[in-house]
Amino acid sequence: MKKHAIITGGGTGVGAEIARHLAELGVNVTVAGRRQEPLDLVASASSRIRAVTADVTDEGSIAQMFEKASEANGPVNIVIANAGAAESAPFSKIDKNDFQRMLDINLTGTFLTFQKGLEALKGQEYGRMIAIASTAGLRGYSYVSHYAAAKHGVIGIVRSLALELASKPFTVNAVCPGFTETPMLQRSIENIMQKTRMNEEQARAALYKDNPQQRFIQPDEVAATVAWLIGDGARSVTGQAISVSGGETQ
Repeated sequence: MKKHAIITGGGTGVGAEIARHLAELGVNVTVAGRRQEPLDLVASASSRIRAVTADVTDEGSIAQMFEKASEANGPVNIVIANAGAAESAPFSKIDKNDFQRMLDINLTGTFLTFQKGLEALKGQEYGRMIAIASTAGLRGYSYVSHYAAAKHGVIGIVRSLALELASKPFTVNAVCPGFTETPMLQRSIENIMQKTRMNEEQARAALYKDNPQQRFIQPDEVAATVAWLIGDGARSVTGQAISVSGGETQ
């Protein structure tokens, strides 16, 4: 069976690593994001990877993303909602626009990707829907209440949709990494350094202190979890929020 995965936020970080990993396994991959240049760079790594631009907050853009992907690589049967963004601020200083922006990118973006993805899966005998969420969807963290609210919502979608689709040959799951070594993490570290007197080593330690393994998660660990979820051995795994966090959440 030909597998074709579409990955939002596929130009950098975890999304790019998932794309490369799946392509190595023989999966055809479409990476999507707002910026063409990083997408093209990821696509250049493998003849199995194609790139399309898309904005996950725009329903029409998401619809076009699936159309272009299907025209280029055939029907999509693996939908990976990875696009996301994180901001930090004390709760009292988060205004409505800040809050809405985190919902739009992280939660509504997943909703639209899954809704259009479900249309693509109709009539197929195999389908996987995976949201790259966060441990922030499983517990709270200081100064990111708007981000945590969005990621909790993502897990709510996953658990509910999995039940709706349980009688079909589709599974729906979330992968919830802890702090992961990506460009987004580096921006968080730089933000901590700017707002405190910490050096980089101290700022990094402040972020991974809750990880019992005392380290950051690596993108290839998230990609390997996704690879397992799309395989036959995970066909009974659905509605789960799988923590990849060194034991931080249980």
